[in-house]
Amino acid sequence: MLRTKLSVVSTLFLAAGAVLIAGCASKPVDKTASMSPNKIYTEAKDELSAGAYDKAIPLLEKLEGRAAGTPLAQQAQLDKAYAHYKYQEPAQALATLDRFIKLHPASPALDYALYLKGIINFNDDLGLFSSITRQDLSERDQKAAKESFESFKELVTRFPESRYTPDARLRMSYIVNSLALYEVHVARYYYSRGAYLAAINRAQLALTDYQGAPALEEALFILVKSYEALDMPQLRDDSKRVLEKNFPQSEYLSQGFKSSSDPWWKLW
Repeated sequence: MLRTKLSVVSTLFLAAGAVLIAGCASKPVDKTASMSPNKIYTEAKDELSAGAYDKAIPLLEKLEGRAAGTPLAQQAQLDKAYAHYKYQEPAQALATLDRFIKLHPASPALDYALYLKGIINFNDDLGLFSSITRQDLSERDQKAAKESFESFKELVTRFPESRYTPDARLRMSYIVNSLALYEVHVARYYYSRGAYLAAINRAQLALTDYQGAPALEEALFILVKSYEALDMPQLRDDSKRVLEKNFPQSEYLSQGFKSSSDPWWKLW
């Protein structure tokens, strides 16, 4: 009887040992454990260069912890944000950049962080399939476009001599034109539905907020037609005079609303 009990106990110990051994055997090996921070960074940069962003991200996370408080850790954060962006993970990229900007407000790489943040929101709003759907920025949700504009604006204001500022200015101009065109899209929609007061309000919003944008030509024409539809000749004539003064060669007055065609904004 005693032998039987000892046999059972021995079997249990052996089974427990086998589980422990199996557990140890299946535990993932940290290949960076014996690497220096510089070596980890070299490995991560190699993965980035090869387009293996999913492999670069964990390496950069290791480096960020291993080299905490050093310029190398800051660089790891920026590279990780870029890797997330290229790996189609914009939310993670933006979260990483927001953390970087908060923790390192005096970093010499702050201009790049702001630029990358603007680029991520800019591309996120354009959408992966914009070239297929032929849908431009002005026809979609404007939240990302406005956030992109704010990042670029902070960049050009705080770092006018930055290497990223010229491109940021171009993209800001594009965004302003697109936001204006968005308001005109909405105004045109209201006009086509006979909601003339709503059309006037949206057209006036475009004229007030986005001065100098090409879309304002149509905004003025929408005002002319809406006031005409509401039998308000004085306001119609005032709007027409402004249209003729600012766009003397306007085709709207002779041809009316333009038919859909390739968008004028296609810069990228």
